[in-house]
Amino acid sequence: MKRIEGWFVTQVYHAALGQGWQALNKELLAECHQVADADGDGRRWSRRNYPGGYTSYGSIDKVHRLSSTFMELERRLGRHVAAFAKCMDWDLGGRRLGMTDCWINIMPKGVAHGLHLHPNSVVSGTYYVRTPAGCPGLKFEDPRLSRLMAAPPRLADARPIHRAHVTYPARAGHVTLFESWLRHEVAANPLGSERISISFNYDWA
Repeated sequence: MKRIEGWFVTQVYHAALGQGWQALNKELLAECHQVADADGDGRRWSRRNYPGGYTSYGSIDKVHRLSSTFMELERRLGRHVAAFAKCMDWDLGGRRLGMTDCWINIMPKGVAHGLHLHPNSVVSGTYYVRTPAGCPGLKFEDPRLSRLMAAPPRLADARPIHRAHVTYPARAGHVTLFESWLRHEVAANPLGSERISISFNYDWA
């Protein structure tokens, strides 16, 4: 009898935030622009590290403490992170996963976010505030890629579970979660409209 089974699965969680996201996003959109306008240090950091765009990553990386709007987002994201932890069969030993960092990303035309991971965190993710039709999604890389050595290339129509890269669409009102060690990137925005998201990290405390 022959049997082939899948092991060492990499999990990615993607879901709608929940009811009322439109009203929340309207407030988040206004506050994201307010933060960007007031954040001179962040704009200078972005010119060096995020050409053409704006991120508060290098200046205001705890926006979940800035206002009741961002606090509400943190509260609602917490339910999704708890669901993800349950799917992962994690034994948290009575401790909790708590948000440690949260920052704004504004990507006008031509702005990209290169391949990276989030060290010293457990769960990372992105929540989408504004996603014009045709904007780039979140692209993940197979974590085994450096170990495949002499493996043959995959077929062009290979099943998703066998692809070296998988892209999740960016959809306003949706959240994508993943383990922080998983490398990911965002391709250059080809549109004249801004793609706006809020990224975050959770640690085990």
